[in-house]
Amino acid sequence: MTSIYDASGKIVPCTVIEAGPCVVTQVKTVEKDGYSAIQLGYDEKKEKNTTKPLKGHFAKAGTTPKRIVREFTRFEEGSKKSFGEVLDVSVFTEGEFVDVSGISKGKGFQGVVKRHGFRGVGDATHGQHNRLRAPGSMGASSYPSRVFKGMRMAGQMGNVKVKVTNLQIIKIVQEKNLLLVKGSVPGSNGSYLKIERWS
Repeated sequence: MTSIYDASGKIVPCTVIEAGPCVVTQVKTVEKDGYSAIQLGYDEKKEKNTTKPLKGHFAKAGTTPKRIVREFTRFEEGSKKSFGEVLDVSVFTEGEFVDVSGISKGKGFQGVVKRHGFRGVGDATHGQHNRLRAPGSMGASSYPSRVFKGMRMAGQMGNVKVKVTNLQIIKIVQEKNLLLVKGSVPGSNGSYLKIERWS
């Protein structure tokens, strides 16, 4: 993340995202596919690491193999894109709102205090040993004699799909295909994101 000053001199925390260029690798229609969508490809991929079916798929669009392929089903009226068209940050405007989704940072196997914000069992006195960050009692009595599904317990934290909605585009750097959005986005530096117009 970084920060910039707005027109009024107020400092705004923002994230810099490289958004493009993306190539339209497929156009889906209601007549042929049952729904309307466009498929975008991003980031170059080596030919030797691409399967033959995908090579043919990208060759039909007249482009080199792409590392990331995503489908978009929401577009404005009259903004249908054509096969092989290249999209960049010019499709966005400063001040508009977008939704950004990606895979959050993985934090491994974590206990209940870090994962769910439990307080722990209590003080270290009165015979307590190594219980400060334990979950405590979680089952019921003799009935139903089991732990209910969905109980908050220790487990893997992070590494899930997260969508952050309603992020405002503060600035667009056209020559470098950069978007500066207000606030934070999921994932670590260099991870891939999906940007959609806010609806």
